[in-house]
Amino acid sequence: MTRKPFLEVKNLNVAFPTEDGLVQASNDISFSVARGETLAVVGESGSGKSVTSLAVMGLHDRKRTQITGQALLNLESGPVDVISADEEVVRKLRGKAMSMIFQDPMSALHPYYSIGNQLIEAWSLYNEGDKAAGKKRAIEMLDLVGIPAASKRVDEFPHQFSGGMRQRVMIAMALINNPSLLIADEPTTALDVTVQSQILQLIRDMQKEFNMALILITHDLGVVAEVADRVNVMYAGKIVESGGAEDIYYRPDHPYAIGLLNSIPKIGELESKRLVAIPGQPPSLINLPQGCSFRARCSFSDRVPGNLCATTAPTLDQKTTDHFSRCHLSEAELVKARKEIGGN
Repeated sequence: MTRKPFLEVKNLNVAFPTEDGLVQASNDISFSVARGETLAVVGESGSGKSVTSLAVMGLHDRKRTQITGQALLNLESGPVDVISADEEVVRKLRGKAMSMIFQDPMSALHPYYSIGNQLIEAWSLYNEGDKAAGKKRAIEMLDLVGIPAASKRVDEFPHQFSGGMRQRVMIAMALINNPSLLIADEPTTALDVTVQSQILQLIRDMQKEFNMALILITHDLGVVAEVADRVNVMYAGKIVESGGAEDIYYRPDHPYAIGLLNSIPKIGELESKRLVAIPGQPPSLINLPQGCSFRARCSFSDRVPGNLCATTAPTLDQKTTDHFSRCHLSEAELVKARKEIGGN
């Protein structure tokens, strides 16, 4: 049974006018995510992952950003389009209907205010009650995310917490008002491997606790394998492949996704293999090439007849049920590509 999406993003475009030209950071992005479901968004830095999520949260400066398309939140009171809604309406949705864990807990927490005061401020935006009630809720959330001695540490300051503990505080702050949608933007960046695993497990536990729709933005494909139901692979501002996590891992249909998978070590292989990096650099988002944006880095564009990769931008086409790819290669050539550069 298909669950009704809580978030539906339709034909989203985000561009930034600059002196050098228009930066097309997100281009015709469409996806959805339901409550209880985890959608992972992967790709290199600059592929449009964070820009898209900030648009969904309504956090771009509308005076300096060109945004078109829709980001619909299907609330109990009816759908609200974050892109076209008044800023005051969107502000009231943030922290309640939707919330976000930002990349860097070092800079996201204010150094001059105690952890408790920052959590109380977030709680008081959507709840009636005095500071004592807010502090009680703050202690409950700190305890829920695994902060030891929460009743004592609630009065401490960010510099008294380790990086992993600060990330837990950020998760507590994002969840303090029981949001329906949580966007986690690189939540394990700069944390050691043990802490990364703890944070990911914590996010999964919190998702079950609050029945949230979860969007996990990451460049770590190991993280994706562990937690995702579905995956969007982004490149040069576009979704180039989308499907179930198992499909993306075992039957990738885009040379970029195949290359990403081949660039990470695989545990359990009998013979160690040299990791193969994707050659070249992503194209400029100000001056995207005609045709396929990945063509200059693709080893298989010469196998597409009619020079299509150089002249015609591929569309995001359905390959199998719920599996889409933006590539001109035939299925037979994709099977060869998987074998040649490490896929299955």
